[in-house]
Amino acid sequence: MPGKFVIRSEVPADALDWGQLRWLCNPPSTGAAALTVIDVTLKPGKGHDFHKHPDQEEVIVVVSGRVEQWLDREQRLLGPGDSVFIPAGMVHASFNAGDGEARLAAILGPCVGEVGYVSVEVAGDAPWNTLRAR
Repeated sequence: MPGKFVIRSEVPADALDWGQLRWLCNPPSTGAAALTVIDVTLKPGKGHDFHKHPDQEEVIVVVSGRVEQWLDREQRLLGPGDSVFIPAGMVHASFNAGDGEARLAAILGPCVGEVGYVSVEVAGDAPWNTLRAR
C-alpha cells in the first residue's frame, strides 16, 4: 500500500467510558504492518486502567494536559512533551490528572491482530487493583 495522509478531524472517534480513540495508523486504516498509532483523549479524572500488550512495545507521548502514568508499580506525573517507553508485556496505566481533557499519542509496534493492537486488561488483578485510590 502506498503512503497516506491522515487528517485527525476526518478520523472517526471510538467513544469509551474513559475517553476516545482515533486510529491514525493501523492495518485497516493505512495497511501498516509495523506501527499502530492512536490519538487518545482522556476525560478528566478518567483513564485507561492497568493493562498490558503481550507482544507489543509502546511509547506514550503526552500531547496536552497532565497524566498520571504508571509503568509497572512506578507512578510519575507527565506533562506535554513527556513520554514513557513500555516494553512488551509490561503492565501500565494512564489517568488524566487535570481538570480538562488530556491527549496522548500511543505508538505501538509491531502490529498485532486484526486492528494492530491487543490489550489484556489486568486492573482487577492483584497487585494492580490496590496500587491506586479509586
